[in-house]
Amino acid sequence: MQKRLIITFFMLLLITGAGVLAAVFLPKDDEKAETGKKDAIEASAKPADKKKDSTQVDQHEETKKEQPQEENSSDMRTAVLSEAELLAAGYDYDAAIETLKSFQGYEDDSEMTARVADYETKKASCVPVNINEVTHVFYHSLVVDPELCFANQETDRQAVGNNQWMTTIDEFNKITQEMYDRGYVLVDLHDLVEETTDDSGNVHFKEGTIMLPPDKKAFVLSIDDLSYYHSYDGYGYASKMVVDENGKPKCEYIQRDGTTVVGDFDVIPLMDKFLEEHPDAAYKGAKGTIALTGYNGILGYRTDISYQTVPADIDEDKRKWLEAHPDFDLETERAQAKAVADAIKADGWKFASHTWGHMKVGDASMERIQADTEKWKENVEPLVGPTDTIIFAHGQDLAEWTTGYTADNAKFNYLKEQGFNYYCNVDSKQYSVQLEDNYFRQGRRNLDGYRIYFNSIGEMDSVGDLFNASDVIDPKRPPVQHL
Repeated sequence: MQKRLIITFFMLLLITGAGVLAAVFLPKDDEKAETGKKDAIEASAKPADKKKDSTQVDQHEETKKEQPQEENSSDMRTAVLSEAELLAAGYDYDAAIETLKSFQGYEDDSEMTARVADYETKKASCVPVNINEVTHVFYHSLVVDPELCFANQETDRQAVGNNQWMTTIDEFNKITQEMYDRGYVLVDLHDLVEETTDDSGNVHFKEGTIMLPPDKKAFVLSIDDLSYYHSYDGYGYASKMVVDENGKPKCEYIQRDGTTVVGDFDVIPLMDKFLEEHPDAAYKGAKGTIALTGYNGILGYRTDISYQTVPADIDEDKRKWLEAHPDFDLETERAQAKAVADAIKADGWKFASHTWGHMKVGDASMERIQADTEKWKENVEPLVGPTDTIIFAHGQDLAEWTTGYTADNAKFNYLKEQGFNYYCNVDSKQYSVQLEDNYFRQGRRNLDGYRIYFNSIGEMDSVGDLFNASDVIDPKRPPVQHL
């Protein structure tokens, strides 16, 4: 019995001891476990670890940023190379070189440095153009439908005139291509002179500098009567100038079935298209000069005040047109015309006066010239902007070439006061240039049906330096009557 009590006592003592030991040691282990869990949770959100993840993200983002930058740099380089090539094609080598050198790091770019060297070599090979040997050619609105335009030569006086004065689209395209093949380069009329203005505001002229390769020849281009007169209706011409969805000047044309289409139906869009394909056909992006009258409006829009006031002596053509357009509004018409004129100017073309009424300045009195000029400035200039160029109608001029514009020429003095400094007439000579201190004068050559036809049959020899008339003449053109 005593022995059993002793054994029981020791067993109780062992159990108690184990409990004490558990009480002492087990909580610490649990705390370590809990602390370990807590530390593990906190460790997952430690700033150091977060920074490590952020660095990885930032590196990824930086890689993403570097990729577009490299692509942008590559795109920019391609754009710079293209721009420089276009400038060089137009003989503006200085601008082409400057464009390349403006690209950061061009010195380390072998292609760019090679092009700079090439452009410098080409620039050095250019020679100055003799301003006195620059020809000036001009067209009227082009014929879209020759069969319609030239029909009934025996009975229709208008058709006879069409055949004499107008050029077809096919002829224009062939002339443009052949002149290009012969090395002709279009230059702006104003490129021929260098202007300076003195302290009193007077403009002075001297020869301009045009540098071209030695195998190239400069020429000036102008367009007469781009108004699409009522007399053109039904004869196969474009009906008006418009602006396409890209902001480029195009033509509206009414087909025989009455449907209207928009396209390249006259000199402006056709020349634009050719120059896009042949940028070396123009000097520094030059375009032509557009000579406008105003009595039937401009560019196919009826913008003259007479369409609103309807004077008693209004032309029958105007009266019929107004009857066919009862919703006509002058301000709307002018706003549309101005928008087209702005697009044409933005495209590089320039405007000139052709006198408001297509007037013969040589025969006209001083009073009539003044009244006509006032009409041009009131009805046309607000739409196309001011111009310093007048291109005389009917080929007439203010004086003979041998005398020039003298100080006692009242008509010249008046037009000079109105801001005109460039004067052009019609002259069949290859070159007609007169440069004085206070004006520039140039004769123009009409590349029309009359010249083309009689050159093609050998009765004339006035365009052979430009093209072969027998290769150019439209097969749909009938024989042209003598003037």
